[in-house]
Amino acid sequence: MTSDQTPRIVSLLPSATEIVYALGLEPVGVSHECDYPPEATEKPVVNRSRIDPDASSQAINDQVASAEDGDGVYEIDTATLAALDPDLVISQGICDVCAVDEVLVEEAIERTGIDAAVLTTDPHSLDDVFADVRRIGDATGRTERAAELVADLRERVDAIEQTIAGMDDERPSVAVLDWLDPVMVAGHWVPEMVAMAGGEYGLAAPGDRSEPREWTEITEYDPEVLVAAPCGFELEQTVANVDELTERPGWDELTAVEDGRAYALDGHNYVNRPGPRLVETLEYLAALLHPDLFEAPPTDAARPLAEVLA
Repeated sequence: MTSDQTPRIVSLLPSATEIVYALGLEPVGVSHECDYPPEATEKPVVNRSRIDPDASSQAINDQVASAEDGDGVYEIDTATLAALDPDLVISQGICDVCAVDEVLVEEAIERTGIDAAVLTTDPHSLDDVFADVRRIGDATGRTERAAELVADLRERVDAIEQTIAGMDDERPSVAVLDWLDPVMVAGHWVPEMVAMAGGEYGLAAPGDRSEPREWTEITEYDPEVLVAAPCGFELEQTVANVDELTERPGWDELTAVEDGRAYALDGHNYVNRPGPRLVETLEYLAALLHPDLFEAPPTDAARPLAEVLA
Protein backbone atom coordinates (compact mmCIF):
# COMPACT_ATOMS: atom_id res chain seq x y z
CA MET A 1 0.00 0.00 0.00
CA THR A 2 1.44 3.38 -0.96
CA SER A 3 1.33 6.48 1.22
CA ASP A 4 -1.23 8.22 -1.01
CA GLN A 5 -3.83 5.48 -0.50
CA THR A 6 -6.30 5.66 2.38
CA PRO A 7 -7.06 2.17 3.65
CA ARG A 8 -10.41 1.23 5.15
CA ILE A 9 -9.49 0.16 8.68
CA VAL A 10 -11.55 -1.57 11.34
CA SER A 11 -9.85 -1.47 14.73
CA LEU A 12 -11.14 -3.90 17.32
CA LEU A 13 -9.11 -2.70 20.28
CA PRO A 14 -8.71 0.75 21.84
CA SER A 15 -4.91 0.86 21.73
CA ALA A 16 -4.86 0.20 17.98
CA THR A 17 -7.53 2.86 17.45
CA GLU A 18 -5.30 5.36 19.25
CA ILE A 19 -2.36 4.35 17.07
CA VAL A 20 -4.42 4.71 13.89
CA TYR A 21 -5.48 8.24 14.81
CA ALA A 22 -1.93 9.13 15.89
CA LEU A 23 -0.80 8.14 12.39
CA GLY A 24 -3.21 10.66 10.88
CA LEU A 25 -5.81 8.11 9.81
CA GLU A 26 -9.40 7.38 10.82
CA PRO A 27 -10.88 3.90 11.14
CA VAL A 28 -14.20 3.19 9.44
CA GLY A 29 -15.25 0.97 12.36
CA VAL A 30 -14.19 0.38 15.95
CA SER A 31 -14.86 -1.75 19.01
CA HIS A 32 -17.38 -0.90 21.72
CA GLU A 33 -14.50 0.21 23.99
CA CYS A 34 -12.77 2.58 21.56
CA ASP A 35 -13.28 5.98 23.17
CA TYR A 36 -10.05 7.89 22.54
CA PRO A 37 -9.69 10.22 20.81
CA PRO A 38 -13.34 11.23 21.42
CA GLU A 39 -14.20 11.17 17.70
CA ALA A 40 -13.68 7.41 17.78
CA THR A 41 -17.00 7.11 19.62
CA GLU A 42 -18.79 8.39 16.52
CA LYS A 43 -17.66 5.45 14.37
CA PRO A 44 -19.77 2.32 13.74
CA VAL A 45 -19.25 -0.33 16.41
CA VAL A 46 -18.37 -3.76 15.07
CA ASN A 47 -18.62 -5.87 18.21
CA ARG A 48 -20.42 -6.11 21.51
CA SER A 49 -19.50 -7.45 24.94
CA ARG A 50 -21.55 -9.88 26.98
CA ILE A 51 -20.18 -8.31 30.19
CA ASP A 52 -21.67 -5.45 32.23
CA PRO A 53 -18.72 -3.02 32.49
CA ASP A 54 -20.30 -1.05 35.34
CA ALA A 55 -20.46 -3.99 37.78
CA SER A 56 -18.04 -4.54 40.66
CA SER A 57 -14.75 -6.29 39.91
CA GLN A 58 -15.97 -9.46 41.62
CA ALA A 59 -19.22 -9.47 39.59
CA ILE A 60 -17.32 -8.82 36.35
CA ASN A 61 -14.95 -11.67 37.15
CA ASP A 62 -17.93 -14.00 37.62
CA GLN A 63 -19.51 -12.79 34.36
CA VAL A 64 -16.28 -13.39 32.44
CA ALA A 65 -16.03 -16.93 33.80
CA SER A 66 -19.62 -17.64 32.75
CA ALA A 67 -19.09 -16.11 29.29
CA GLU A 68 -15.93 -18.14 28.69
CA ASP A 69 -17.86 -21.31 29.54
CA GLY A 70 -20.59 -20.24 27.08
CA ASP A 71 -20.46 -18.27 23.84
CA GLY A 72 -17.45 -16.14 24.79
CA VAL A 73 -16.98 -12.60 26.06
CA TYR A 74 -17.44 -10.89 22.68
CA GLU A 75 -19.60 -11.14 19.60
CA ILE A 76 -18.75 -9.58 16.23
CA ASP A 77 -21.53 -7.82 14.32
CA THR A 78 -20.86 -9.50 10.98
CA ALA A 79 -23.49 -7.43 9.16
CA THR A 80 -21.75 -4.18 10.15
CA LEU A 81 -18.34 -5.65 9.36
CA ALA A 82 -19.49 -6.69 5.90
CA ALA A 83 -21.10 -3.29 5.23
CA LEU A 84 -17.90 -1.46 6.18
CA ASP A 85 -15.89 -3.69 3.80
CA PRO A 86 -12.48 -2.96 5.38
CA ASP A 87 -9.10 -3.54 3.77
CA LEU A 88 -7.49 -4.11 7.18
CA VAL A 89 -8.83 -5.40 10.50
CA ILE A 90 -6.63 -4.90 13.56
CA SER A 91 -7.09 -7.39 16.37
CA GLN A 92 -5.06 -8.72 19.30
CA GLY A 93 -3.71 -11.93 20.75
CA ILE A 94 -2.74 -10.77 24.21
CA CYS A 95 -5.97 -11.38 26.18
CA ASP A 96 -9.33 -12.84 25.18
CA VAL A 97 -10.99 -10.89 28.00
CA CYS A 98 -9.64 -7.46 27.01
CA ALA A 99 -10.74 -7.39 23.36
CA VAL A 100 -11.85 -9.50 20.42
CA ASP A 101 -9.12 -12.00 19.59
CA GLU A 102 -7.74 -12.87 16.17
CA VAL A 103 -9.49 -16.26 15.91
CA LEU A 104 -12.94 -14.68 16.23
CA VAL A 105 -11.96 -12.01 13.69
CA GLU A 106 -10.71 -14.53 11.14
CA GLU A 107 -13.88 -16.58 11.52
CA ALA A 108 -16.02 -13.45 10.97
CA ILE A 109 -14.05 -12.47 7.86
CA GLU A 110 -14.46 -15.97 6.44
CA ARG A 111 -18.22 -15.93 7.08
CA THR A 112 -18.73 -12.51 5.49
CA GLY A 113 -16.45 -13.18 2.54
CA ILE A 114 -14.80 -9.75 2.70
CA ASP A 115 -11.28 -9.29 1.35
CA ALA A 116 -9.48 -7.93 4.43
CA ALA A 117 -6.04 -8.51 5.89
CA VAL A 118 -5.80 -9.13 9.65
CA LEU A 119 -3.05 -7.49 11.68
CA THR A 120 -2.67 -8.96 15.17
CA THR A 121 -0.95 -7.16 18.02
CA ASP A 122 0.49 -9.01 21.03
CA PRO A 123 2.61 -6.52 23.00
CA HIS A 124 4.30 -7.41 26.28
CA SER A 125 6.74 -4.50 26.55
CA LEU A 126 7.07 -0.86 25.60
CA ASP A 127 9.33 -1.84 22.70
CA ASP A 128 6.58 -4.19 21.50
CA VAL A 129 4.14 -1.28 21.51
CA PHE A 130 6.56 0.84 19.47
CA ALA A 131 6.98 -2.09 17.07
CA ASP A 132 3.18 -2.26 16.72
CA VAL A 133 3.13 1.44 15.81
CA ARG A 134 5.63 0.72 13.04
CA ARG A 135 3.75 -2.40 11.87
CA ILE A 136 0.47 -0.52 11.64
CA GLY A 137 2.30 2.32 9.92
CA ASP A 138 3.73 -0.08 7.34
CA ALA A 139 0.36 -1.76 6.80
CA THR A 140 -1.42 1.56 6.22
CA GLY A 141 1.14 3.42 4.15
CA ARG A 142 2.21 5.65 7.05
CA THR A 143 5.73 4.31 7.58
CA GLU A 144 7.36 7.73 7.86
CA ARG A 145 4.76 9.09 10.28
CA ALA A 146 5.10 5.96 12.41
CA ALA A 147 8.88 6.45 12.63
CA GLU A 148 8.38 10.07 13.70
CA LEU A 149 5.83 9.08 16.35
CA VAL A 150 8.08 6.37 17.80
CA ALA A 151 11.03 8.79 17.88
CA ASP A 152 8.95 11.35 19.81
CA LEU A 153 7.77 8.71 22.29
CA ARG A 154 11.30 7.34 22.80
CA GLU A 155 12.56 10.85 23.50
CA ARG A 156 10.05 11.20 26.36
CA VAL A 157 11.03 7.78 27.74
CA ASP A 158 14.71 8.76 27.59
CA ALA A 159 13.99 11.95 29.54
CA ILE A 160 12.45 9.90 32.37
CA GLU A 161 15.31 7.40 32.44
CA GLN A 162 17.95 10.12 32.43
CA THR A 163 16.30 11.81 35.42
CA ILE A 164 16.12 8.48 37.27
CA ALA A 165 19.66 7.38 36.41
CA GLY A 166 21.90 6.83 39.43
CA MET A 167 19.03 6.46 41.92
CA ASP A 168 19.54 2.76 42.70
CA ASP A 169 19.43 3.44 46.46
CA GLU A 170 16.17 5.40 46.22
CA ARG A 171 13.91 2.97 44.39
CA PRO A 172 10.73 2.15 46.34
CA SER A 173 9.16 -1.30 46.11
CA VAL A 174 5.99 -1.13 44.03
CA ALA A 175 2.85 -3.19 43.44
CA VAL A 176 0.46 -2.35 40.61
CA LEU A 177 -2.87 -4.19 40.77
CA ASP A 178 -4.87 -4.56 37.58
CA TRP A 179 -7.81 -6.30 39.26
CA LEU A 180 -9.27 -6.02 42.77
CA ASP A 181 -11.32 -9.17 43.36
CA PRO A 182 -9.57 -11.47 42.85
CA VAL A 183 -6.41 -9.44 43.27
CA MET A 184 -4.25 -9.51 40.16
CA VAL A 185 -0.72 -8.16 39.84
CA ALA A 186 -0.11 -6.26 36.61
CA GLY A 187 2.36 -7.87 34.23
CA HIS A 188 3.28 -7.41 30.57
CA TRP A 189 4.76 -3.90 30.16
CA VAL A 190 4.13 -2.77 33.76
CA PRO A 191 7.18 -4.32 35.50
CA GLU A 192 9.48 -2.76 32.89
CA MET A 193 7.76 0.62 33.17
CA VAL A 194 7.99 0.63 36.97
CA ALA A 195 11.74 0.06 36.63
CA MET A 196 11.97 2.89 34.07
CA ALA A 197 10.05 5.12 36.50
CA GLY A 198 12.52 4.44 39.29
CA GLY A 199 10.88 1.63 41.26
CA GLU A 200 11.46 -2.02 42.17
CA TYR A 201 8.80 -4.49 41.02
CA GLY A 202 9.23 -7.69 42.97
CA LEU A 203 5.96 -9.46 42.20
CA ALA A 204 6.39 -10.04 38.45
CA ALA A 205 9.09 -9.95 35.81
CA PRO A 206 8.91 -7.93 32.58
CA GLY A 207 6.68 -9.70 30.07
CA ASP A 208 4.92 -11.90 32.64
CA ARG A 209 1.17 -12.17 32.20
CA SER A 210 -1.12 -10.57 34.76
CA GLU A 211 -2.13 -13.33 37.16
CA PRO A 212 -4.45 -13.70 40.19
CA ARG A 213 -2.60 -13.69 43.50
CA GLU A 214 -3.39 -14.54 47.07
CA TRP A 215 -3.79 -11.40 49.16
CA THR A 216 -1.13 -12.75 51.53
CA GLU A 217 1.42 -12.40 48.70
CA ILE A 218 0.72 -8.66 48.63
CA THR A 219 0.90 -8.24 52.41
CA GLU A 220 4.11 -10.26 52.62
CA TYR A 221 5.67 -8.21 49.82
CA ASP A 222 4.50 -5.07 51.66
CA PRO A 223 5.07 -2.52 48.88
CA GLU A 224 6.22 1.01 49.67
CA VAL A 225 4.00 2.24 46.80
CA LEU A 226 0.74 0.57 45.79
CA VAL A 227 -1.20 1.51 42.65
CA ALA A 228 -4.72 0.21 42.04
CA ALA A 229 -5.43 0.34 38.30
CA PRO A 230 -8.07 -2.28 37.40
CA CYS A 231 -8.31 -3.19 33.72
CA GLY A 232 -11.21 -1.35 32.09
CA PHE A 233 -11.91 0.84 35.14
CA GLU A 234 -11.66 4.59 34.84
CA LEU A 235 -10.59 6.43 37.99
CA GLU A 236 -14.06 6.95 39.46
CA GLN A 237 -15.02 3.30 39.00
CA THR A 238 -11.87 2.25 40.84
CA VAL A 239 -12.68 4.68 43.64
CA ALA A 240 -16.23 3.29 43.84
CA ASN A 241 -14.87 -0.25 44.24
CA VAL A 242 -11.88 0.47 46.46
CA ASP A 243 -13.47 -1.28 49.44
CA GLU A 244 -12.60 -4.54 47.67
CA LEU A 245 -9.05 -3.68 48.73
CA THR A 246 -9.46 -1.61 51.88
CA GLU A 247 -11.61 -4.20 53.67
CA ARG A 248 -9.01 -6.93 53.25
CA PRO A 249 -7.10 -8.03 56.38
CA GLY A 250 -3.81 -6.20 56.78
CA TRP A 251 -4.65 -3.34 54.42
CA ASP A 252 -4.07 -0.67 57.06
CA GLU A 253 -0.71 -2.20 57.99
CA LEU A 254 0.75 -2.02 54.48
CA THR A 255 3.72 0.36 54.35
CA ALA A 256 2.25 2.10 51.29
CA VAL A 257 -0.98 2.76 53.19
CA GLU A 258 0.73 3.89 56.39
CA ASP A 259 2.92 6.31 54.43
CA GLY A 260 0.06 7.67 52.29
CA ARG A 261 1.54 6.20 49.11
CA ALA A 262 -1.38 4.07 47.93
CA TYR A 263 -3.03 5.44 44.80
CA ALA A 264 -5.90 4.85 42.41
CA LEU A 265 -4.87 5.25 38.77
CA ASP A 266 -7.10 5.24 35.69
CA GLY A 267 -6.42 1.75 34.36
CA HIS A 268 -8.86 1.99 31.46
CA ASN A 269 -7.17 4.91 29.74
CA TYR A 270 -3.59 4.36 30.77
CA VAL A 271 -2.16 1.28 32.46
CA ASN A 272 -4.00 -1.47 30.58
CA ARG A 273 -4.07 0.04 27.09
CA PRO A 274 -0.85 -0.63 25.13
CA GLY A 275 -0.86 2.38 22.85
CA PRO A 276 0.95 5.72 22.59
CA ARG A 277 -0.42 6.95 25.92
CA LEU A 278 1.64 4.34 27.79
CA VAL A 279 4.39 6.94 27.72
CA GLU A 280 2.03 9.30 29.53
CA THR A 281 1.47 6.50 32.04
CA LEU A 282 5.23 6.17 32.50
CA GLU A 283 5.38 9.87 33.32
CA TYR A 284 2.56 9.46 35.85
CA LEU A 285 4.25 6.47 37.50
CA ALA A 286 7.51 8.38 37.76
CA ALA A 287 5.65 11.21 39.50
CA LEU A 288 4.00 8.82 41.98
CA LEU A 289 7.32 7.16 42.79
CA HIS A 290 9.44 10.33 42.84
CA PRO A 291 7.16 13.31 43.50
CA ASP A 292 10.17 15.52 44.20
CA LEU A 293 11.43 15.04 40.63
CA PHE A 294 8.31 15.01 38.47
CA GLU A 295 5.08 16.95 38.16
CA ALA A 296 2.08 15.28 39.80
CA PRO A 297 -0.41 13.50 37.52
CA PRO A 298 -3.72 15.29 36.85
CA THR A 299 -6.41 14.48 39.43
CA ASP A 300 -8.63 12.87 36.79
CA ALA A 301 -5.85 10.32 36.15
CA ALA A 302 -4.58 9.48 39.65
CA ARG A 303 -5.53 10.20 43.25
CA PRO A 304 -4.10 9.16 46.64
CA LEU A 305 -6.38 6.59 48.27
CA ALA A 306 -5.99 8.38 51.61
CA GLU A 307 -7.71 11.36 50.01
CA VAL A 308 -10.45 9.14 48.58
CA LEU A 309 -11.09 7.47 51.95
CA ALA A 310 -10.96 10.65 54.05
